[in-house]
Amino acid sequence: MKIKNLFFSIVIAGFTFTANAQTDADALRYSQSSIAGTARFTSMAGAFGALGGDYSSIAINPAGLGIFRKSEFSISTSLYMSNTTTDFLGQSATENKFNFNIPNFGFVFTHLTAADKKGEPGWKSVSVGIGMTRLNNFHSHSFYESLNKDNSLLNHFVETANGTSSLDPFYEQLAFDAGLIYPENDSSDIYVSDMGEPGTYPITQRRSSTTRGGISEWDFSLGANYNNLVYLGGSIGITSLRYLEESIYSEEDKANIIPVLNNYSLEQDVTTSGTGVNLKLGVIVRPAEWVRIGAAFHSPTFYANMRDDYKNIIRSSLENIPTSPAESPDGSYEYSMVTPLKAVGSVAFIIGKTGLISADYEFIDYSGSRFDASDASFSGVNDEIRTKYTAAGNLRLGGEYRLDAISFRAGGGLYGSPFSTQRKISGSDYSKTYLTGGIGIRDKNYFIDLGYAYSESNEYYQPYTLLNNVAVAGSKNKVANHNFTITFGVKF
Repeated sequence: MKIKNLFFSIVIAGFTFTANAQTDADALRYSQSSIAGTARFTSMAGAFGALGGDYSSIAINPAGLGIFRKSEFSISTSLYMSNTTTDFLGQSATENKFNFNIPNFGFVFTHLTAADKKGEPGWKSVSVGIGMTRLNNFHSHSFYESLNKDNSLLNHFVETANGTSSLDPFYEQLAFDAGLIYPENDSSDIYVSDMGEPGTYPITQRRSSTTRGGISEWDFSLGANYNNLVYLGGSIGITSLRYLEESIYSEEDKANIIPVLNNYSLEQDVTTSGTGVNLKLGVIVRPAEWVRIGAAFHSPTFYANMRDDYKNIIRSSLENIPTSPAESPDGSYEYSMVTPLKAVGSVAFIIGKTGLISADYEFIDYSGSRFDASDASFSGVNDEIRTKYTAAGNLRLGGEYRLDAISFRAGGGLYGSPFSTQRKISGSDYSKTYLTGGIGIRDKNYFIDLGYAYSESNEYYQPYTLLNNVAVAGSKNKVANHNFTITFGVKF
């Protein structure tokens, strides 16, 4: 099985370090989605499960295609900024990462039936939708630095190397080649380092990490309108996933009190890519002119061809001992993954021609993710996913007020923590809050919308673990994301 570069993945309480498999943190990352799409969708917090009539509503409920009365093309551009503030051993640091992307473009082709044109009961219209929606954005940058008086990553290197017949070429072997760990004697498989036992020496620890990529989905959808009372829809989604992380973790003896060791750094690069497929089915019912009720089911996304490419380098500086960079080979590993299913219930209230209020409640069980491969067993990490994660509810609310051709919009969302009760850390449970707003101008044949979404979550990151439940300092991270979107669309 491949050697996992990304053991510095953002993790939470109960994290069990593993250097030789995909982790539960990976499963969580690829199972989550954000509020992004058209500017109108974004500015109303994505609460479109019962509304429809917007291309991005397909990502929530494909029955929304049945609401369209004209064919339409829309395209959006977005400026995304991620702001991460870390608190590590009493020291705080803030870093930003910007990204310009296209969160949505799509075509909707609508055909009005003869029954609609004649004013007769029956099927009124059929719509076909083809386009792309960006489901998640992985762009971020973080940094921390502080003095750790209790332990070191070298203590972890020693623990993982001890008793092994051969050192891992992506991990312990690099520490050995860089002169950071060495056997007690020529015939021993027990290793030591100049750091000694945990707590022997204080050392300055720092880490810088930059992540990029995202998850985008191409939807091929069909929706229909029966008598302006029932709207049905289905969609096949082809999902493209790409995640890249470049990180540098380093430790330095600034006080010059550790024998031999001056400093070292561990550089890690990992790229994950994959293509998945899923199915969405939905219905919207309009029992009265002023209310719509929607329900949708999202199948799991099946990624049959996930691939990781990775490489590690350790650079060290030792007193009076020459060293050279210790580089791992280029590694790669292929596997499959399944993300959880979703169920969405929605309701919208239409206030004449002046406005509307809409709400979605989304249920997702994060413990349903799974990894698999033909040449390895993932029972350990899959068990950890079942234990660590739980079902969560995501609530989205949105409203719109129309003043002639101008619309004013606002919304908010509360995304529940994916962690089971026993694995949460108070104040860092990965729940997320959204606040959104925007404005739009709509005519019979075109529209221009502006949208803004702010999201905030609190996370916890632990760089390594030690045996016997020895405490290892972690950083608390406040992640605030800003997303500005503009959408242009034409109807025909």
